[in-house]
Amino acid sequence: MSVVATLVLGQDGSTTKGGTSQALSSAVDRDRFLARRRTFDCLIIGGKTARNERYSRTPVPVVIISHTEPDLLKVNDQAHWLNCSPVEAIEIARLKFGPEIGIEAGWSILSELLEAGAIDEFELSITTISSGEDRVDYDFILSHFTEVKIEVLDDTTFYSCR
Repeated sequence: MSVVATLVLGQDGSTTKGGTSQALSSAVDRDRFLARRRTFDCLIIGGKTARNERYSRTPVPVVIISHTEPDLLKVNDQAHWLNCSPVEAIEIARLKFGPEIGIEAGWSILSELLEAGAIDEFELSITTISSGEDRVDYDFILSHFTEVKIEVLDDTTFYSCR
């Protein structure tokens, strides 16, 4: 039973570029990301992620945490909406879909889950792209874990944190 968060950052700590994280992702990061998400029982995202990223088709159910009903419910029959805290969403998703939860949400949800100690593993990718928006300090993420493995492939540095 585990909760695994994934996040791609630009070299400058940006979480988005042009409003989307996809613009920060490298080819090797994207391949790993798509392979990893197939291993979960469900994915959890936030409302902003649901609006700005590609979630019209997902290999597993996707739970959207939002105060308002997301349009994604109309285009993805595996989409589910919860108006609750991220920690509560994990518990509900675990009961409904299974123990392996992937978190692909934005920084506000990820930071709340980090502070709550609700993330078991964090897969962080840092690409060479910069000049994006919504910067975060990746050392803050790393400080929440006792085991950090680093791997560099092509132009992307991968941090596997536990």
